[in-house]
Order: sequence, then structure tokens, then C-alpha cells
Amino acid sequence: MLTIKLSDLSPVQIQSYLNTAIGPRPICFASTVDREGNINLSPFSYFNLFSVNPPVCVFSPSRRVRDNTTKHTLENLREVPECTINIVNYDMVQQVSLASVEYEKGVNEFIKAGFTMLPSELVKPPRVAESPVQLECVVKDIISLGDGAGAGNLVIAEIKLMHINEAVLDSNNNIDQLKMQHVARLGGDWYCRVTPDNLFIVAKPNKNIGIGVDAIPFAVRNSKILSGNNLGQLGNVEVLPNDEEIDAYAQSPEIKELLDATIGDSQTREVQLHFKAKELLDAGRVAEAWKVLLIV
Repeated sequence: MLTIKLSDLSPVQIQSYLNTAIGPRPICFASTVDREGNINLSPFSYFNLFSVNPPVCVFSPSRRVRDNTTKHTLENLREVPECTINIVNYDMVQQVSLASVEYEKGVNEFIKAGFTMLPSELVKPPRVAESPVQLECVVKDIISLGDGAGAGNLVIAEIKLMHINEAVLDSNNNIDQLKMQHVARLGGDWYCRVTPDNLFIVAKPNKNIGIGVDAIPFAVRNSKILSGNNLGQLGNVEVLPNDEEIDAYAQSPEIKELLDATIGDSQTREVQLHFKAKELLDAGRVAEAWKVLLIV
């Protein structure tokens, strides 16, 4: 394993390593204005949700690594502590990238990047009409993390209003994750796109404490077929199936066929049962996987 002491690297090298390693990062597409009313629109990938009560986002318009200058967004927020945060999806990502160009102060990136300005209701900066979710925010604090090239400036923005395009809502007016088409930043020129075919569900840990990986039988815990993710699924159950449930499942046609085919060959039987359990786990059928693994 390569071990790197960051104090031995230049800011450019640190940025390259960290931006590539820490991802994907959501994109804050921030609209701000200065005291004269000049509008700025710029994306930042040092961004996330930090609190829901109060609802707070944090993003960082860092000092430029190249020449240690500050960005117009930061300067604007110090003059008018308000912003809109516009969530970025795949349909707008190329325009968002264009808005990151370092235009002269006073140039409106809405116009340069071809976005539509929507008046906000509570804050001065406009919203991006093309964004599926738009947040009107009041800046509570700006925390400088240093004065050197690449130093961050944590903008703590309290969300006051949230606007959601009906196209990404489900029948209960909740955001449908499958419809959002999020994109996120990686290192260099790389982005990633969240599509329905690469989304998956991880069941939240039980309200009642799961048994844990350490409570999984040794032969299962040390399986050469089951992955660490599979063990995490198995350890997230509260109780194991009882003997009657296991025996009943063993009589299902597919399992009975597997058992009949491996009579007298316990090693092959264990391998085949573990393969079957993995198939069930990968399909999210954890209770059935446990029944397979506990067949004797």
C-alpha cells in the first residue's frame, strides 16, 4: 500500500489525490449576487447536507490552487449573505460545467451557460429553472479554513424554501430517487451519473439490534463465496429462522434438487448452498438465504 505524507505534496498534487479518492461528490450549483445586484452562477463539489433541524447545507468555494485568489461566489456572499443551491442532474451537466468558466466579475453565467433565471421568493439570487430541486438559502456563517492556495471556506447555508419539479415526484409528492438522474463529481474531468440500473437498496440496520457478523456460524463467516457485503446483510437480521422454517424451505423443488444431487458429497453441497445463498442475498432475499445456509 502506498502511504503519502500530504505535507510533502504541493496543493495541486493533494487536490488530484483527494478529488480522485473522495467521490462521488454532489454538486452545489450556487447562485449569488453582489451588493450592486450582479448575478453569479457557479458549481462546487465540496458540498453536502449537514443538518435537518435546522436544515443546513455546507459548501466550499475554496481559494484557487493555481494562484490563491478567491472566487466571485465567496466575495458575493460576504456582501449579500444569501444564495440559491440548485441540484444538478444529467440533463444540465454540460451547461453546469460551462458555468464554471472563470468569467470576469459582472458576467452573468446564467446567460453564458444558457440557463433560465427564476425569481426567488425569499432571497435575492435567482434560481435555475432547469434544476429539478432548488433551495433558497440564507448564509449563517462563512468559516475560513486557511489563507493558502486551495484553502476552503465553509459556507453554512440554512435552507428556507425548497422548490421541486413535479416531474421528479411520485404519487405521494415525495421525490422519486429513480427519477432524479443525479450526477456527481469525481477527479479530473470525471463525473458519474446515477441511473435506475445502477441504483440499489441497502436495508437500514434493524431498530432491534442485528446479530452482527461475529454471530454468524464459522463456516458461513469464512465462506470463499460470500462477500463482505453478503456477511453484512446476514448480520443485519435480528433472529435466525427456526428448524421448522429451514426444513420447509429445504423441501422446495430447487433446493431439494440441489440436495439430492449432492448426497454423499458434503463439500460440494456446502459450496452449492453458499452459491445459492449468495444469489438470494444479491436479490435482497436475506431470510431465504439464511434458511439455505442453515440446511444441514
